[in-house]
Amino acid sequence: MSLIKFNNRNRLFPSWNNDSLKSFLSSDDFFNDDFFEEDSLMPAMNVKEHEDDFEIEFAAPGFSKKDFEVTIEDNMLKVCGEKQKESEEKKEDYTRREFSYNSFKRSLKLPKTVNTDQDVMASYENGILKLNLQKKEEVKETTKKVIEVL
Repeated sequence: MSLIKFNNRNRLFPSWNNDSLKSFLSSDDFFNDDFFEEDSLMPAMNVKEHEDDFEIEFAAPGFSKKDFEVTIEDNMLKVCGEKQKESEEKKEDYTRREFSYNSFKRSLKLPKTVNTDQDVMASYENGILKLNLQKKEEVKETTKKVIEVL
C-alpha cells in the first residue's frame, strides 16, 4: 500500500479561478508569522495605575540587573535588555564553545501625568523588572466630579 498526497483545496473552492490565491493558500508562508520567531518575542508587560504613580512590570527571566538600560527621553520610556554568554572548554583532543545572545527593546510613550523630573524607581527580582514612575502633584489633587443624570 502506498500513500498518495491528495490536494482537496480545489474541491473546497471550485469556483476560484484565481491562481495567485490558490498558490498563496497552498504555500507554507500562509501560517508563517514573525510573532513566533525567537528574535521578535518581547517580554510580557503589565501596567498598573495607582493614585500616586504608575507601576510597570516586565517579565524578563534569566537577565541580571546589569543587563538592563532604562532611559526617559522626550516623554518616551525606553527599556532595553541584553544578555550574552560564552563558554569554552579545551581538552586534549577537542575544543567546545557555546554562546548565547538575548536582547529586547521596548519603547512606551508616557502620559502627560508622569513626572519625568523625579527619579524612576527600578528593581529586578525573580525575573521581573519593576519600574515606578511618579505622577505630577497637580494631577494627584484633582477630585472626581459626580454628575447627576436627570
